[in-house]
Amino acid sequence: MNTIAERILDFLKDFPPFNMLNREQLLAVSKAVEVGYFEKDQSIFKTNQPIENHFYVVKNGAIGLYSEKGTIVDECDEGDIFGLRALLRKDNYILDATAIEESIVYSISSHLLEDYITSNSEASQFLMTSFISNSRSIESNTSNITSSEFTSLQSVDYSKNPITCTIDTKIQSAALTMTEKRIGSIIVVKDAKPIGIITDKDLRTKIATGRVSISESVSKIMSSPVLTYPEDTTVAEAQIAMLKHQITHLCITKNGTVNSELTGILSEHDIIVLRENSASSLIKEIKRCQSVNQLKEIRSRAENLLKRYLEQELPIEFAAKLISTINDAITQRIIESALSLQSKKPPAKFAWLAIGSQGREEQLLMTDQDNALVYEDVSESDRDSTKSYFLKLAKQINTDLETVGFELCPADMMSSNPKWCLSTSEWSKQFNRWITSPDQDNLMLCTIFFDFEHVYGSRDLIDELSQSIFESIDNHDIFLTYLGRNALQNPPPLSFFRQFLVEESGEHKNQFDIKARSMMPLVDAARLLILSHKIKHINNTVERFKKLVELEPQNKDTYLFCIEAYKDLLWFRTEQGLKNSDSGRFIDVQSLSKINRLKLRRSFKAVKLIQELIQTRFKLSQFL
Repeated sequence: MNTIAERILDFLKDFPPFNMLNREQLLAVSKAVEVGYFEKDQSIFKTNQPIENHFYVVKNGAIGLYSEKGTIVDECDEGDIFGLRALLRKDNYILDATAIEESIVYSISSHLLEDYITSNSEASQFLMTSFISNSRSIESNTSNITSSEFTSLQSVDYSKNPITCTIDTKIQSAALTMTEKRIGSIIVVKDAKPIGIITDKDLRTKIATGRVSISESVSKIMSSPVLTYPEDTTVAEAQIAMLKHQITHLCITKNGTVNSELTGILSEHDIIVLRENSASSLIKEIKRCQSVNQLKEIRSRAENLLKRYLEQELPIEFAAKLISTINDAITQRIIESALSLQSKKPPAKFAWLAIGSQGREEQLLMTDQDNALVYEDVSESDRDSTKSYFLKLAKQINTDLETVGFELCPADMMSSNPKWCLSTSEWSKQFNRWITSPDQDNLMLCTIFFDFEHVYGSRDLIDELSQSIFESIDNHDIFLTYLGRNALQNPPPLSFFRQFLVEESGEHKNQFDIKARSMMPLVDAARLLILSHKIKHINNTVERFKKLVELEPQNKDTYLFCIEAYKDLLWFRTEQGLKNSDSGRFIDVQSLSKINRLKLRRSFKAVKLIQELIQTRFKLSQFL
């Protein structure tokens, strides 16, 4: 028995698509594997290099895939495949592959790909959809959604002014046009409908080789018929089509057929650019950032990503999770940098908490900071020095977050404030005080700080805080009644004449406060009801209502209505914020279309229904 082949088999059998092969097939693949060693920064292949007759699997180490601009597109580690896209396209590499660290790489022949893998329907489907689409998950503690799932849902961002020619155009003329316009393809049209396409590859393989004269018409070298797709084609559909048909361009037409008007052209390069600016790519860049200014630039790109999500009407809750993940990654990188600048290591375990909208994973826009810090209890003698250390650290972190674009909190609800930088026992005492003395100020603090989410550091400390909150509530049942009364402070924001209740004076006169008057009543309701069920670690408003649907099927319709209403409100606020380059909190209702005004007004019905439920459940009539 070939022991080397057996060891390779033992490795490959745990990773797709190899785990979809039978043992005999996998052994045949393993016997033919070539093992390569690459030092850090050593190149495996480069952009525009002719393809090899094999693809690669990472055994140990990490391989980075880079665009021509040097931007990292993907990072491949143990079990990941690379070099396959070019092989399936049978064209030059379009990315650089370089070892990020010392790496061992398995090289597998293309013949084996054809003999065993693509002939296996399950393995072939995996290659086409999951792996080729860059389907690895964004590392997130709060979301199980993957970047590829989200990116693949997007409609393709294609070139809307395709360069065309007629069937009688000379090849030389078409080539000159492509050169002048700096494009890699030209579409041959008849009556505005696509009938063929010429690419750079056609010019290389058919003209440069002398097989066809440049004086001939484009009909001699064009690929025909063309592959056409509709304007709402998704990224996943486009990628699969290109791979399946081994092409690099798709024609976009009005109804997706060759018999309708050409409206655009989509290239593989367009998809690569999209992937470079995906959430997963941004997060990978964040992890490698060496300066706060670099992080600021990435956060700006994240805002452009958000704009694209809204334009393509992708689910707002998905966008919120991904943008929150990016915000968390930025914060984590800033904390790591701040820690490296300290003269000594932290004197105790600590955790950084996002509170408010970021704690609920609902901070889509660049709003002001809301955060807190908790550290483990220390001895009396070390108490002052420990607090001093963490206050200094927090100040550095808050300052750097401000540089990135997250403004300092006007109310100073930040970790650099000694009131919000406390030990676990101090936080527990503070929570207990708020719960046992639920005046208006303390209730307001509860609504902010009870929506905390772990961002960095010890999770054990977070669990301790959660436990202390629920213990205090258990001992003071009346607290939920007071919290319920607080949740009814903002009734449905319509006047007697069904007009929007707008600000009567000040900077935002005649504008509608979408946060205070419609979003917060739903946020407060979801928090109250989830606390009443003693459910931990669900902070997101939509996720809270989803859990309530599960816990209270008798109120399913109300909670589902609240979910849809909150999504609409979040979408409205985000759209307005991007449009006006602000927090999106205040909306000029008159600027909205009639249908959007109706949709906004409909969300108020959800506020009314959930407040009626709370009033009944917590017997609040006597408090009103």
